[in-house]
Amino acid sequence: MYKAPGVYKEYILSEPKVQLCTGVPAFLGLCENTVIDIDQPQTLTHWSEFEQLFGEPLPNSYLAYAVRGFFQNGGSLCYVVRLKDANLNALSKGLTALEGLNTIDLVCVPDIMGEPPEKIDPDRIQVMQSAVLEHCSRLGDRFAILDSLPRANLEQVQAQRQRLTGSRDALGALYYPWIRIADGHREGSYFIPPCGHIAGVYARSDELIGVHKAPANEILEGVIDLEIALTNNQQDELNPENINCLRAFPGRGIRVWGARTLSLEPDWLYVNVRRLFLTVRRWLEMNMADMVFEPNDTRLWANIERELTAHLYDLFQQGALKGRLTTEAFYVKCNEETNPPESRDLGNVAIEIALAPVVPGEFIIVRIIQSANGITITN
Repeated sequence: MYKAPGVYKEYILSEPKVQLCTGVPAFLGLCENTVIDIDQPQTLTHWSEFEQLFGEPLPNSYLAYAVRGFFQNGGSLCYVVRLKDANLNALSKGLTALEGLNTIDLVCVPDIMGEPPEKIDPDRIQVMQSAVLEHCSRLGDRFAILDSLPRANLEQVQAQRQRLTGSRDALGALYYPWIRIADGHREGSYFIPPCGHIAGVYARSDELIGVHKAPANEILEGVIDLEIALTNNQQDELNPENINCLRAFPGRGIRVWGARTLSLEPDWLYVNVRRLFLTVRRWLEMNMADMVFEPNDTRLWANIERELTAHLYDLFQQGALKGRLTTEAFYVKCNEETNPPESRDLGNVAIEIALAPVVPGEFIIVRIIQSANGITITN
């Protein structure tokens, strides 16, 4: 409180924007420790925390090995949800428990495969993996990493992929084949689904470069062999089907050798392109929530354009977008054209953006609608 009239200088520090983390998976599966509440996400930042909280790996459960593989490959933060059982009903409840989390952007369910390989039912697997894809598509801010069937040959994994075409805009990717790891608790080694190790690769690639970099041509740490040694000819058959292969190369280690989504939309062919747009959406939801209920006028539109342009410029500086100039890399439009009177009367704010991802390098036009109910995105 000032005691006399005059001109005074005040320094006002604005609050920093919400930090957006990527490469953060939620793992769902079975565990030994029954003290941990079912369907309650637990935050982990180190592998040792899993051992302390969830106990020893269960027979025919791959959850522990998936989480360990995540941290071995560079992951630093994940959530783990204990399921009551490895069936669709339990999975659905676990996925529902994740809906309130806006800090995750990946979903892995290794225990979908939690039966002896000879007892695996492809139809049951399809139903459960489709439930994971539906969850990701409905929320629109996360991406599923799916496992191929155990001991699958080329025809079987192609059949599995065809069963997952129910959604044209499937927010997920399929990886093949299974990986061999050392047990860590007992002598010997065995094969497990690769989703946890793949999630670690996503996290590592995001941390070193960003979501705009395809999580491919990356070494899988903690893997000693593959269930099937794929050849170039076999990959030539699988790649057009959008099945991401894991390959062993002499002198170069075991690597992720594919980065395609399960989407049937040509715009969303590549994992990095799809995740880049998902990340932009997450940024909008986290950083523009305070603008909801503001007067829907030119001042609001200018504010949105300024904030979003600054964020996209940061992505441009990081190399996420193609072009020598910003005008070649992106544009943002939020004005009377995108917000006609009939739209404003409904309480909606429409933002149009265009991004030129590094791959495939063509503009993909999307419309983002912000309302009191949240954000929707269409292309």
